[in-house]
Amino acid sequence: MIELMDAPPAIPVRGSVLGRMLRYTRPHAKTLAAAFVLLILATGSDVLGPILIKTFIDRYLIPRQFPWRPLAILAGAYLALQTAAGVLNLSQLILFQKVALKVIQQLRIDVFGKVQKLGLSFFDRTPTGMLISRVTNDTEAIKDMYVSVMSTFVQNVVMLFGIFISMFILDVRLAFFCVVLAPLVYGVMSLYRRFSSRIFHLARHRLSLLNAKLNESLQGMYIVQAMRQEERLRSEFARINMAYRAARLRNIKFNSLLLRPLMDVLYLFALILVLGFFGVHSLSGTVDIGVLYAFVNYLDRFFEPVNAMMQRLNSFQQALVSSQRVFQLLDEQDYAPAKEGDSQPLIRNGLVRFENVSFSYDGQDDVLKDISFTAQPGQTVALVGHTGSGKSSIANLLLRFYTPRRGRITIDNVDINEFADDELRRQIGLVLQDPFVFVGDVSSNIRLGDSRISDADIVRAAEFVQAHTFIDKLPRRYDEPLGERGAALSSGQRQLLAFARTMARTPKVLVLDEATASVDTETEEAIQSALQNMRRGRTTIAIAHRLSTIQDADLILVIHHGEIVERGDHQELLAQEGLYHKMFLLQQGTERMPSE
Repeated sequence: MIELMDAPPAIPVRGSVLGRMLRYTRPHAKTLAAAFVLLILATGSDVLGPILIKTFIDRYLIPRQFPWRPLAILAGAYLALQTAAGVLNLSQLILFQKVALKVIQQLRIDVFGKVQKLGLSFFDRTPTGMLISRVTNDTEAIKDMYVSVMSTFVQNVVMLFGIFISMFILDVRLAFFCVVLAPLVYGVMSLYRRFSSRIFHLARHRLSLLNAKLNESLQGMYIVQAMRQEERLRSEFARINMAYRAARLRNIKFNSLLLRPLMDVLYLFALILVLGFFGVHSLSGTVDIGVLYAFVNYLDRFFEPVNAMMQRLNSFQQALVSSQRVFQLLDEQDYAPAKEGDSQPLIRNGLVRFENVSFSYDGQDDVLKDISFTAQPGQTVALVGHTGSGKSSIANLLLRFYTPRRGRITIDNVDINEFADDELRRQIGLVLQDPFVFVGDVSSNIRLGDSRISDADIVRAAEFVQAHTFIDKLPRRYDEPLGERGAALSSGQRQLLAFARTMARTPKVLVLDEATASVDTETEEAIQSALQNMRRGRTTIAIAHRLSTIQDADLILVIHHGEIVERGDHQELLAQEGLYHKMFLLQQGTERMPSE
């Protein structure tokens, strides 16, 4: 069960978060340069408006002189400036947002690609819902940063510079007084960023928990309804949802204090300063009403972008927190085990050997201890034992999903770490107890994007494992659409599809992890018949729970608490009357009494 807790301490990421976000804009430098030029022109058009009105007031309105030609030119210039500002602002905004959408598209591709490279050990310790939250919710928050926040900040910073320049043109002394507002505004922003970071981290963490609980509930809906767990899960979801609400409420209260109210106080202070300056100045001389109007107008325009930036500061802070979480994922070093060395060996025979292999998932407690065995080409080696004995761990190591703690695994006397991923995955066929079916059609689920597999290969593989019989009865045969996880197929049909997928690649080694445990008797007989053909000329590692399915194995290894405690064929192990013998009797329902 997912425990509700405060956000964990932030893991440092490589380099500045904001710097890394900005580096994503480098491929779009030309577009950004054009957007900046348009932005500067738009800002210039916008800030010149009050100067034209100041000219009208001081030169024509106060003296009450209204010559039509100069006034028409002045009015036309004002309208032209406002129209130009509108068109230029629209153009620069479109350019900025185009860049933003391209950047976030690339970031999502990078995150998804990174996840594909991580090892299973990473997914073992990371809830799926929390990963989904980073790939979706967090990147969406970053998208808002690029689309609205960054363009708003750039636009308003340029606007502020334009306003300051205009103020200095009008009155240098008063402009210097207004410059004092800049550090005060920056101080408020810094204060907000400092104290809001923890709140946003907490809110994002609890949103991840919410997604993780939702993912768990949806994936286990069959059991949820069968075991009447709706009320319990609803209660747990409500508890996490309430905690998320509380975190967001703290954010709202914090915003209500530090965003608009403080800016309004600063605005009133600045307005008093300007009016007081002109009031004092009027006692000793005349005051230009146009200059007063322009200053008040610029003051209002000064706080308009400041308020816009403060309102966006909420999204900016969320984007920084989300970026940190995304970059933590991009910086994750728990990669899937990869090829070592420059050689390019090929798997030709399928001779599998484990040499004193020990393995631990947590790095402390070994789940496998000194496992040694050899599977000759064409042999079937069966792994049996109670749940949790380590059978699947052996298969995971052979597939190089994990790295042994000690010992060595070889195929054809070559360490598996020397094989390229493509060679290893193509030559080792894997069939699980619950095979995964992708959204698509029957053909694409067998081919899985491998262009080397032709349509004829697909049909031959399906016929080989006796899947062609049920596929041929589907309305569109091999083009039949399949929904998520192949919900329209029976468990036996999904299993046969997985066999066809494996055999289409003609592997040298087969790994069967409880491959017949979830199918009906009739389908199992069909699969067993196909397995007889599949095993010929191939090394087979079969993990089995039902001993009746592996009685013809060349070698049976009995795994107990991570160790091989018995080995031999079926008859030899029965003769030993050890653990295998006891398991066999239990499954036959004829366990002998102690006196026997």
